[in-house]
Amino acid sequence: MPRTRKGAARNRARKRILREARGYYGTKSRHKQQAKNALTRAGVFARRDRRARKRDFRRLWITRISAACKMRGLRYSQFINGAQLAGILLNRKMLSQIAIEDPKAFDQICELAKASSTATLAKA
Repeated sequence: MPRTRKGAARNRARKRILREARGYYGTKSRHKQQAKNALTRAGVFARRDRRARKRDFRRLWITRISAACKMRGLRYSQFINGAQLAGILLNRKMLSQIAIEDPKAFDQICELAKASSTATLAKA
C-alpha cells in the first residue's frame, strides 16, 4: 500500500480556517493555530450571546409595558395577571409595541385587564 500524505487536505483546512478568521487582528488572522483558537472562542461567545439577547429583549419589553401601565395607574403584575384572566393572548413583545404605537388600544387592553382582575378579586 502506498504511503499517503496529507498535503492537499491540510492546505484546504488551513485555507478554510484562515478564510473564516479574516478580519481578526494580528496573528489571529494569519496563523492557523491562533485563528483556530480565535474561531472557537468567537463561537462560544456567539452562542452565549444569542441566548443573552433573548433575555435582554424580554427585559426591555417588560420595562416598556411596566412604564405604560404605571402611566395608567396599574402595576405590571396586575396587568399581566388581568390580561391572562381576560384571555388576551398577546405576548410581551406585541404588548410593548402596542403601548408605544397605539396608546388608545393599550388603554383598552388595560381596562380589560383591570376589569378581569377586579372581577376575580370580587369572587374570592
